[in-house]
Amino acid sequence: MIGEVPNVPVGQEYATRRLAHEAGVHRPLQAGICGTKKKGAESIVVSGGYKDDEDYGSVIIYTGHGGQDGAKNQVSDQTLDDSGNAALVTSYLEGLPVRVIRGKHDSPYAPASGYRYDGLYRVTSYGSKLGIDGFLIWQFRLEAYDGTPMPQVAQQQQLRVTPSAPAGAGTTPVRGNEAPERVTSTVQRIVRSSAVKRQVKDWHDNRCQVCDIRIEVPGGSYSEGAHIQALGSPHNGPDTPGNVLCLCPNCHVMLDAGAIVLGDDLSVVRGGEVVGTLRTHPRHVIDRECVRQHRDRWRR
Repeated sequence: MIGEVPNVPVGQEYATRRLAHEAGVHRPLQAGICGTKKKGAESIVVSGGYKDDEDYGSVIIYTGHGGQDGAKNQVSDQTLDDSGNAALVTSYLEGLPVRVIRGKHDSPYAPASGYRYDGLYRVTSYGSKLGIDGFLIWQFRLEAYDGTPMPQVAQQQQLRVTPSAPAGAGTTPVRGNEAPERVTSTVQRIVRSSAVKRQVKDWHDNRCQVCDIRIEVPGGSYSEGAHIQALGSPHNGPDTPGNVLCLCPNCHVMLDAGAIVLGDDLSVVRGGEVVGTLRTHPRHVIDRECVRQHRDRWRR
């Protein structure tokens, strides 16, 4: 299960891994990552299993799986072929939430004993580096979703804010802010069906239907699910496969901004001229009414 487990609140504690397994919060009894490359990562356990891990509460730098000996020393390189690491890559590419379970380790955010479910995080970036033991490791940056309560710590550290010079003030260059103040805000948004977008992207193998580009990244490929007729008011488009295209980021922006529109024959129109034809798939039937609504929106 991707996302929240019903009736399990953030902060729920478990004396053992088996109890967390039985609750469905983290199913493996030993592995730190639960998931597959195809479906993404369901959950991870942060318990100090790797020397290079860093736990800052709302931000976690999580070291991938593999290459350790029994004494927790890194003795070989990690790869993205490992199912757990590949699962976290998919979570990043698809924007899927990951449940975080903390175990006792050297962090002010860890429980004093046992394990604790600490809510949903998203993978915001990943990359490789030489770890403390001198071998290649893969690390994933996870950030808590807005509204996820942070564990209480004995002593909170205050952020140091360095004032920045006003833009254009004399000849002094703008230094920026090394520790910008964080402001909490609440926004309301439409919840989009990730299952719909993933189905469309799977049909097209992450290849853009407009420009035919397939963006390759370490561990997979990247594309975006773009709604033809926007979901929000006043457009109120449906969240169905017929209203979703598989696009690269550039073509997605152009579609959303009206720089490209589609004809009823699925011709791609840019700057008033036909520049190509939308690539299709036998199982992906485009909703022509959504195409017309999008086109009429930008004609007005």
